[in-house]
Amino acid sequence: MRPNIVSEAGWQTRVGQWWEGIPFLTSSIVIVCGVIYLVCLLVGYDSFVEVCFLPSAVLSKFQAYRIYTSVIFHGSMLHVMFNMMALVPLGSELERIMGSVRLLYIIVLLATTNAILHLLIAAVVAYNPFYGYVYLMNECAIGFSGILFSMIVIETSLSGAQYRSVFGLFNVPAKWYAWILLIVFQLLMSNVSLLGHLCGILSGFAYIYGAFNIVIPATSFYSSIEGCSWLSACVRRPKFILCTGGNTSGYIPTYSTHNTTSGELLSGNIWRNLSSWMPQRQSSPAQTIEDGRFPGRGRTLGSSQENSSANYDSSLQTRLLDNNSPERGIAGTILEPQSESQSVVAVERTTQQYQASEEDVKSLTAMGFERTQVEVALAAADGDVNIAIEILMSQQA
Repeated sequence: MRPNIVSEAGWQTRVGQWWEGIPFLTSSIVIVCGVIYLVCLLVGYDSFVEVCFLPSAVLSKFQAYRIYTSVIFHGSMLHVMFNMMALVPLGSELERIMGSVRLLYIIVLLATTNAILHLLIAAVVAYNPFYGYVYLMNECAIGFSGILFSMIVIETSLSGAQYRSVFGLFNVPAKWYAWILLIVFQLLMSNVSLLGHLCGILSGFAYIYGAFNIVIPATSFYSSIEGCSWLSACVRRPKFILCTGGNTSGYIPTYSTHNTTSGELLSGNIWRNLSSWMPQRQSSPAQTIEDGRFPGRGRTLGSSQENSSANYDSSLQTRLLDNNSPERGIAGTILEPQSESQSVVAVERTTQQYQASEEDVKSLTAMGFERTQVEVALAAADGDVNIAIEILMSQQA
């Protein structure tokens, strides 16, 4: 018997396939950080004093550029390789959910927030009236790891997983995962910026609790950027992910609702979340229904949301299976006797609904599903394409 073709592929082919599976922005960051390190290595630049994040220089000389240059520079080959290997799975997953432009905005926002928190904590520790510790003001920090810790917090929150594995050695509760990593890295590695990683974790929690909602634009903002002519060469690339999906408010699902005003956010939600201790993750079924779906592929991640979605899909599937009865309507609900005028109105409403979702019907039939099944699934899903796909896939299973 001929062996599996995949097993015969050389390492060049496997690496090429792995690289092609990495989205545009994530692969671009890997290339930029790698090239910058190689250039520094070739020219012998290894001091990094001019580009690192140095709180004393930022405050005294207003060198705000250090906020962003410190993120893309790395101190050693192990440093850049470890950070980029961690970035690939985290960045790829978040980019598929958010889109390339949205993730870039979030990364810039996280880098800025990390720097502000770093400055505030270092200044408080150095200039407090009780015991001044000026070391943090003169600490020179570089690397992408601060943003990586923010991504870990965000991805763990969106995944809904109850437990996470630490290097495949042992499992820890998901709400403590970032904190355990912070302690492990601090104990096992030297020259690690504790404050930089800590600020990354704090920024990640601030994001998932909705503290950044007032500075996160709507989806139309990212779509307008994607439509710019100067970005057309990037948008046309197969690995570029557009900022599309069912979440029209522009927010990734967090613990706060989309309709929360900025005043309510600042006055109530933050203090309520802090009082319940930051890593806590609990939500009622009503809150789960109110949250928008993930932008991008429009799917939920992790095991905690699989149960609720499975129950919801099973109820929809039950209604679909019952539609063969002549006494039931298209969504499986029992039809009451109606007058002729009421029947005409109902038919007109149904026709308008299908006309409004004709593009969805065409897109799903292009995926290989029968048109009748597509129309039934869309009706049961109230026009939600993502839920309709799940229904159709569950029927084929």
